[in-house]
Amino acid sequence: MPALILLTSYLLGSLVSGVLYSRARGADIRGRDLPGASGTYRQYGAAAAALVTGGDLLRGALAALLAQWAAPDLGWLAALGVVLGHCYPVFFRFRGGAGIVPLIGVLLVTAPLTLLLTLGVAALVIPAYRAWGQRRVGLNAVPFAAAVAVPLGLLFAARYGGLPELLAGGAVMAARSLHLLRRGGAA
Repeated sequence: MPALILLTSYLLGSLVSGVLYSRARGADIRGRDLPGASGTYRQYGAAAAALVTGGDLLRGALAALLAQWAAPDLGWLAALGVVLGHCYPVFFRFRGGAGIVPLIGVLLVTAPLTLLLTLGVAALVIPAYRAWGQRRVGLNAVPFAAAVAVPLGLLFAARYGGLPELLAGGAVMAARSLHLLRRGGAA
């Protein structure tokens, strides 16, 4: 059962909404930006970003629901698989996004209070980073905020639930963010 949860979650994660959307529009967003919500917003506008965000949230939530149905104690495998798939999608030559929204989808199902508190931290970090650090660091604000909010989210998760999911998904996101930082923030 664990292998099935991991594989199914990985395949769900590999259906990167931003890449699918941009290809439907006749291009591949990864040539210009990251395929997540913020990159889609910059390239195609708010409506496209909302659609991509919804798709990414849905994939994370579906992975978590699958895990809850099959083996409730293996939600962390769903988080690991869906985020890994989003960051390194088998269908798109292993070039994906940062994995933030699919992890949010998992936490929406498995640990909503932890998610709310972690998003609150991110909402405080993003404007501060944009004002003082983005030009120096060169990474998009959302992956940077995730790199700050996820460790604090671990404290919330230890108290309110979702710790295994946050650890699994957060580890992949941190590795992907470091990879993107070394490449100058490009996809």
